[in-house]
Amino acid sequence: MASSSKSTTNQHIRSISLPSRSHPTTLRIQEELNKLKNYKPAAKNSLPGLEELYKCMHELLSLASTQQVLSQHQDEKWVDELLDGSVMLLDICGITVDLVSQMKEHLGDVQSCLRRRKGDSSTESSIAKFTSFRKKLKKDAKKLIVSLKQMDAELRSSDLLNLDNHVSSVIRVLREFSTTNISIFQSLLMFLSVPVSKPNQTKWSLVSNLMCKGRVACECQVDNTDEFERVDSALSTLCKHGSSKTENIQIAQNRLEALMGCVEEIENGLEFIFRHLIRTRASLLNIFSN
Repeated sequence: MASSSKSTTNQHIRSISLPSRSHPTTLRIQEELNKLKNYKPAAKNSLPGLEELYKCMHELLSLASTQQVLSQHQDEKWVDELLDGSVMLLDICGITVDLVSQMKEHLGDVQSCLRRRKGDSSTESSIAKFTSFRKKLKKDAKKLIVSLKQMDAELRSSDLLNLDNHVSSVIRVLREFSTTNISIFQSLLMFLSVPVSKPNQTKWSLVSNLMCKGRVACECQVDNTDEFERVDSALSTLCKHGSSKTENIQIAQNRLEALMGCVEEIENGLEFIFRHLIRTRASLLNIFSN
């Protein structure tokens, strides 16, 4: 399974080849995209890489030469493709932010219940709600992933005929920018929707590399352990043996805190991406409305 996930990831996040006369900014974007391709599971603090990628993209869209050549092709099919794609990415990002927020809420409820130590029935009820949410999230994530795969296929199948080098290079970069975001969302959704007690280390590795800034409690790193698996194990022990044992409660609290830290880092990363997707779409709309 891990080998299959790695193969799929490498297929989605790949290098691009631009014409030799590409503008320096498009070449810088290519470099940033290729860095994403080469991230390893042990890599740390890759969010600055995303910051540089978005910075380069905004610079590209603010260039007078880019705006001029793009505005001259307002009736092309790929224009609608870019604009529609930007809306879909914003929608999916917004939905994913909401799912992560709900995840935080359920984790917080379990933590509060354990801190208050209200008794086995209260603890079991809180855990049951958390498990039920995970199952619902899995269904929602599956639908979003299907939409992302369809969008990715459409981007990769569309050709760029009869366009000069500068235009085609800009469009290729914009498309690869979109497919990279698609890959991030796919991997994130797969991680969040992992079945209870069935972790997938490879998917979490990619997400942590792309999204996390680092945290003392868990540092959002893999270390051969899945945070969800650790939480599931601790909560299962509580349900089986009750919440009267202080040691079991402390273990569960520590693991919930570590998972909460990672989820918060993911939420911060998504909010960062959402802001920049809005800015990118606004730039495209300004270019094609002139």
